Amino acid sequence: MELNVFHLFLWDPIALEGTPFAINRVVLLMFFAAFLCLAFFMAGAARSSSKPKGIGMLAETAYLFVRNNIAIDVIGPKGAKYAPYLATVFFFIFFANLLEIFPGVYFPVTSRMALPAVLAFMTWIIFNFVGIKQHGFSYFKDTLFPPGVPWPIYFILTPIEFFSVFIIRPLTLAIRLFANMMAGHVLLTVFVLFTEELIGSGVGTPLGVLTLVVICLLMIFELMVILIQAYIFTTLSAFYIGEALEGHGDHDSHEAHEGAHREHVTQQYETEMSAA
Repeated sequence: MELNVFHLFLWDPIALEGTPFAINRVVLLMFFAAFLCLAFFMAGAARSSSKPKGIGMLAETAYLFVRNNIAIDVIGPKGAKYAPYLATVFFFIFFANLLEIFPGVYFPVTSRMALPAVLAFMTWIIFNFVGIKQHGFSYFKDTLFPPGVPWPIYFILTPIEFFSVFIIRPLTLAIRLFANMMAGHVLLTVFVLFTEELIGSGVGTPLGVLTLVVICLLMIFELMVILIQAYIFTTLSAFYIGEALEGHGDHDSHEAHEGAHREHVTQQYETEMSAA
């Protein structure tokens, strides 16, 4: 049994070959994931009412989870403004990764580095834009030269802050998502090939049945990973936006408002539950 690992991730173009807009299987799956995300919320909105049921209730609950438990809980009351973006990122990543265990597909789109890189770049653009809009160009000054630090320390601290905030953040966002989904895809593929070879040969059928059980367990585990990766990416995006809003030098102000943020979330949750 031979396995060329590149066949797990690379496919020849099926349209527009030789152009920057070439379309292959990965691009089609990306479009399919976007369609699933859009269809989920459109179906929920179409069935919305004062007391939604079925998919309408599921879509509303899913959106409120991101809005309340990520956007507002991490950023604060201003986080509601960024909930649409964060919800879009969360559920696009979820559906794109869900294709890994989708019958007939078995490929997570984010196991190609280009897509996580674009998503991370979008978050990078947004949190820097928010920081500049909120604080002007002093956003960069407060980030690179935090107040209250002895000036000789800036020779060490400023390069660290520059790389950690403006370079490392988007890289770690992209690489974390890409690496986890790529590893899961390779692991599942190896077990599937082992199972096919063992059962197909006949002599290794008992062991093949065992590896088939392992595949089922791995798929359950991968479903958890899919949810966790979407949650981590979205939560970190919210944290970066929240930090840009607060300002890197406003730690005291952030602590002073933290209690108000929590009280606001609690009041919103109680209002929504009583309305339901």
